[in-house]
Amino acid sequence: MSARRTGHAPPLACLPPNIEGEPDMNITRRTQLVLATTAAAFALAACGQKEDATVGQKLDGAIEQTQMAATEARQDIQAAASDVRQDIESAAKDMKREGEQAAQTVSDSAADLAITAKVKTALAADDQLSALGINVDTNNAVVSLKGPAPSAEAAERATVLAKAVDGVTAVNNMLVVQPTKS
Repeated sequence: MSARRTGHAPPLACLPPNIEGEPDMNITRRTQLVLATTAAAFALAACGQKEDATVGQKLDGAIEQTQMAATEARQDIQAAASDVRQDIESAAKDMKREGEQAAQTVSDSAADLAITAKVKTALAADDQLSALGINVDTNNAVVSLKGPAPSAEAAERATVLAKAVDGVTAVNNMLVVQPTKS
């Protein structure tokens, strides 16, 4: 009798005997198990391999990456612009404050100069004080008078004339009484 191949398991007589001398059915099962395991391993290996992407898929991926990069760049630019805007606003406030302080300083200096000029004019108009070299200094609307005075009354008169000038807040009279030589 010749064995025909029909896709079925070989006849039991073709199988090697087991310890008891009977055909070993476990070998057939083992062979089937090995074949099934090998087939499963190949299938898993094939699933694990990444297929080459098509040109369209590569292009889609590149477009998506570019869009994400553009979005990140836009966010970075917006954050930087916000920082720059805040820095400019802060600098503008500082400049405004410093400008106001400078203007106030100039205004105060101009006011002091005007007070000094008015006090000198008032002293020059007085008969007793006009010929004397009285030094007049003004700082923050406080007038300082230095130099000689012919009498205590003339020194007091210089204080009264200085206090009468608009804008004067105080007078430091440091005039020294020196009687005139006759």
